Amino acid sequence: MPEIAHIATLWSLTDHPHKTREWSLKKKIATVAAAGFDGISAILTPEYRVLAEKNGLRHLLGFISSSKPEDFARLIKKQKDCGAVQINVQMDDHDTPPAVAVKHWIQMIRAAESIGGVVMSLEVHRDCCTETPEKTYEIADRYHRMTGEMIKINFDFSHFAVVKHLYPGNYIERLLDHPELVRNSDQCHMRPFNGHHCQVAVTHHGRLTPEVKSYLIFVEALMKLWKSARSNAGKTLFVCPEMGPYHEHGAGYNITGLPPAWPDAVALRRELAKAWTRAR
Repeated sequence: MPEIAHIATLWSLTDHPHKTREWSLKKKIATVAAAGFDGISAILTPEYRVLAEKNGLRHLLGFISSSKPEDFARLIKKQKDCGAVQINVQMDDHDTPPAVAVKHWIQMIRAAESIGGVVMSLEVHRDCCTETPEKTYEIADRYHRMTGEMIKINFDFSHFAVVKHLYPGNYIERLLDHPELVRNSDQCHMRPFNGHHCQVAVTHHGRLTPEVKSYLIFVEALMKLWKSARSNAGKTLFVCPEMGPYHEHGAGYNITGLPPAWPDAVALRRELAKAWTRAR
């Protein structure tokens, strides 16, 4: 049977509980384990690895952001040496042509193959080469034509939903329109969205918001689609309830008046586990 691994991003604990008294890394990782997560996602360091293993977190997911092929091998090896098996990649820039991006991605994959023991996923993200569905799927098509392989994508559908101005009634139709790529994925960032906001609140006064309830219908369809692949029968889907924190001057995913990122990430983890059980 396929399995799910719930991965916390330590980004959600930035400035938590307050920027003047932010928790130590030691306390953050212990809190992640106590909340029922199976691992962490970060730009890993040796300290992250030690603390994760001490707290019984089985999965360490690394992170790379780069547009320089000459740095790829060094960055991959650094994340692997810190315990990463799965590595998430934000690559290139908003104006990088897909024809260039695919060449970079092939270099990234070949560097990873020479190091061995790591699985690379290209993340859907604004201000990267994957900022729109059109660019992302052109990269995927070019990659397949050039290598005969299917690309692994870390889907964060919140970015596409905002770009395309979607509404709950067409989330599934418009976002799950490349089922073979969804089935081939190993990682998925689960940030609740609507067509106007890349991040919406999970809870309000202790209850699930209408926005997240609409989003969870989409999540269940996504999970059902992933499970439908026979090749995923013995695999693990690494799911990150990625709630962004506040930033000064209103520059973050979270905005004034919404709940803090971490409590909502914990609440979302519970709802993702329920959606996984329902997705049959």
